[in-house]
Amino acid sequence: MSASAPPSSTAAPPVIARHFRQILMWPLRLLPLRSGDQVQRHSEALAAITENNPWREQRDEFTGSPADFHERHYREFVTFLPHVQRFLYGQGRSSATLRGYGESPIRVFRRHDIRTVRLGCEDGSALDLTVQHIDLYFFYDVDVAILVLELYADDIPLPRVQELLFRFGRAFPAKWNDSGEGGPGEGCGPASQCMRTVQWLDAQGQVLAESDYHDRERYLRHVWEHRASAIGRHWEFMLRPLVLHHSEDEGNIRYRQLEYHRMPKMTYLSFDDPFALTREDFVRLGQATQPDDGRPLPYSEEVMSHFERTACYDRFWVPGRRSDNASTRVICTGPAMVMVGKHGLAGYSDPQNGLLGEFRHQYFLIGLIAHFHRASLLMLMDRLVVAVSLLDADDVDSRRRFKRGIRSTMEIFLRFNHRYWFGEVSKQSMAKDLFDMWSRNLGNEALYNELRNEILDMDNYLEADDSRRQNETLLRLTVVTIFGLVGTIVTGFLGMNIFDGPPATLIGKVGAVVVVAVPTLLLTFYTLKKSSALSEFMDAVSDDTLTTRQKFRSFLRIWRPRTQADRRRARRVGGLDTRPSPSADGRRQSP
Repeated sequence: MSASAPPSSTAAPPVIARHFRQILMWPLRLLPLRSGDQVQRHSEALAAITENNPWREQRDEFTGSPADFHERHYREFVTFLPHVQRFLYGQGRSSATLRGYGESPIRVFRRHDIRTVRLGCEDGSALDLTVQHIDLYFFYDVDVAILVLELYADDIPLPRVQELLFRFGRAFPAKWNDSGEGGPGEGCGPASQCMRTVQWLDAQGQVLAESDYHDRERYLRHVWEHRASAIGRHWEFMLRPLVLHHSEDEGNIRYRQLEYHRMPKMTYLSFDDPFALTREDFVRLGQATQPDDGRPLPYSEEVMSHFERTACYDRFWVPGRRSDNASTRVICTGPAMVMVGKHGLAGYSDPQNGLLGEFRHQYFLIGLIAHFHRASLLMLMDRLVVAVSLLDADDVDSRRRFKRGIRSTMEIFLRFNHRYWFGEVSKQSMAKDLFDMWSRNLGNEALYNELRNEILDMDNYLEADDSRRQNETLLRLTVVTIFGLVGTIVTGFLGMNIFDGPPATLIGKVGAVVVVAVPTLLLTFYTLKKSSALSEFMDAVSDDTLTTRQKFRSFLRIWRPRTQADRRRARRVGGLDTRPSPSADGRRQSP
């Protein structure tokens, strides 16, 4: 396969990437299949779809024949610590093994119909990339799925590699050119930061789906209508039968985006001379910025130095020595990870025993865990935001739904914390360092602490609200008991037959019961209604610092109508009302 390079301002031949391999990882939030269920089994729902479903569950080497289990799989397994091994591979199923943990909580589905990706480049040329595999990862008890697309090509000029890192892997366009180069039927310029076209091809070279980045009207209208971004038609095709939540498509398994429209990616590059790459080349690769146009980067020396300190893993990179065993550099900014090394070197390019094999397996799994952590935390934070936004403090049913939603999210977070949250995944130096760098640059620990504090605040609120309601109930019961004590003493002292009279008939006895029961019930409910005011009057009577006149005023306030401001003040004291109160000029102020 050949590809023409974009025009360069220099006459020097471009550096050629002898092997280019990229893995896109797109985390998505899955919407509940059934409301009220703690565990949503999206993977089972996908497996149950038999019509127009290209996804088939992928069994790993541990569930197949022992003849298919090789040393590479063994080296991958022993890279990780035992608790991570149980997460990735589950527990053994031999008769001598205790079934305490069970199978892996990860289920993987794969589709085989898309074999090639054809990209329309900025200069008008086309570039074909071979698809290694397309997988969809599901995680038990976490409403997150991660789409994984691995593809590769050979002999690609470095400027073209930079263009692929910058333009490919975008869920939707951020803006459009005003060049007047119209897309089909739209009369607008192409998306300025995306590939001109993206096509999925089958084994026969037939186009299965194509991007619609040029259709500016569709993206604008979708945001106007749904307050959410649409995604490219080709990505919609790849994810079916899963459908976008904010769309008119029919489907039981629905998803929504979690964060930025640029998908996280891992890139492997091999060069004849990796030392030929400049400092700015590494920055462009690591940050996936625009290709080199002959002008220097507009970054200060402080920014460049900070990038090298925080994003470059130089354990095996010594440019001054120019030695093959010190020619590998890894860049990890969080959303992007790039591995650069020498082509033809067995320790780097060997697909079984070199870093190429480790890149596709061990380091891919490390990146998958890091992005899964971030996606899960974002999903849980999204659930909290939705629960709070739907809360109506004046609606009893809304408050009840809010409490159920918060408690459900707290339970999911507790299970996630003990089942999936790892501070360390490996003791091997490179694997350990890369996971630490990945997690740090993604901000996972800070996100985890923020979510944990929010959940603790919610838990404290629920406990305070329950305590307040219990105190109010006890207060009302106390008031009713005190005022009912008067009647109890009177009837107990005088006896039940206060008035003498002739023996009553059955109807008379029933009537007497009704005559006594109805006023008693009315008085009880009226006492409950006035319990708050009565409790204030009782407090005033017991306060020796108040005068008789002030106590009498407190008695009169029992029958004074309570205003909306009084009720709002009572709710705010109880912690239920989060809305701002009106000021004197009619505007709302924060409490």
